[in-house]
Amino acid sequence: MNIEILDNAVQAYINLNLNNDVNKIALSKSPFKNISAAELANQIVAKKKAERKLPSWYHTEKIYYPSSLSIEQTSSEITAKYKSRLAKGNSLIDLTAGFGVDAYYFSKYVSEITHCEINEGLSSIAKHNAVQLQIKNIIFKAVDGLEYLENSKNIFDTAYIDPARRAEKGKVFLLKDCTPDVVSNLDKILTKTNRLLIKTAPLLDIAAGLAELRYVSEIHIVSVKNECKELVWVIDKAVSGAAKIIAVTLNDTEKKFNFSLAEMNVEALYAEHINGGEYLHEPDVALLKSGAFNLIGSKYGLKKLHQQTQLYVSSKIESTFPGRIFKIISIIKGNELKKIKNLCGNVIVRNYPAKAEDLVKKFKIKSEKNEFLIFTRNVQNELIVISAQIIQYY
Repeated sequence: MNIEILDNAVQAYINLNLNNDVNKIALSKSPFKNISAAELANQIVAKKKAERKLPSWYHTEKIYYPSSLSIEQTSSEITAKYKSRLAKGNSLIDLTAGFGVDAYYFSKYVSEITHCEINEGLSSIAKHNAVQLQIKNIIFKAVDGLEYLENSKNIFDTAYIDPARRAEKGKVFLLKDCTPDVVSNLDKILTKTNRLLIKTAPLLDIAAGLAELRYVSEIHIVSVKNECKELVWVIDKAVSGAAKIIAVTLNDTEKKFNFSLAEMNVEALYAEHINGGEYLHEPDVALLKSGAFNLIGSKYGLKKLHQQTQLYVSSKIESTFPGRIFKIISIIKGNELKKIKNLCGNVIVRNYPAKAEDLVKKFKIKSEKNEFLIFTRNVQNELIVISAQIIQYY
């Protein structure tokens, strides 16, 4: 950590160049003694990335930024704030605390936080930033979190860990492919806490995670603006019964779709007919990640279009539904498209044998802000296009 970067003149330079060509800055001679051009460029890039993801840091003076990669990998404020409500008790240990975003939000709900980060430089940065953010209830330890926990005499009410994947192994990966290895160390961790929160990438298969872990009480699938951001696994030693799935969307309003794994086996109701004036419901990715495709319809009183199409219709708007809602204007059979001139709308493709960009080109479809053309299939397996207007975004 180069404290020269915190000088007022250097900070002013960083703020002045937030929208300038960072590559040019990196290749130019630094205007400051003891600060390289590369260091300046990194501070600019990292701060710019924090503008939307970490606004509390961005708008606080003299924040020191780590590598821009660390900013990319850290939790966003909106997801960290959600996770903080899952902590229990008065003490929490963050075993892989990194830049400290999660620890910052945990500190607002828990009396004492222990921030463990094996990288001394990153630990120093997080400690400095906590002072700037006026957070006083975090204890910083530049140590391996699991080793510290094992050797500590303290019992923590909650532990939190964010293991990193060791290598890319395709779309599906296992927790044992991550470091620290939570699976092998689970029993050791649970000797020092009753609740463990595990953050994983959304690519982790839920069934695979359940097969690896024990004592899973809840799995939170967290999305922001229809982008699945992370899974949070809640491990409770005193758990009983099937795990609960919570698909949560964090947009202008927070919406949740909750169910127990025991509820999964329900039969779907299908829409035998689709009519103009009805409402089409498109689930958020968090709901889709849950895999409860039939249960979605049952919970919200909706009917599926097709067995392999996760779109649902009803005669009324279900405003608590986490996802987009469209008012159906008309139904067009696939073979009738060529007869229609001046097609307008944003193209959505679901279970249809063509790509959106190819359909736009083939039928010369013009974009229209609130109008949509949804290419899909009905329950009779016929190719159809639903002309619709959007009335609820994610």
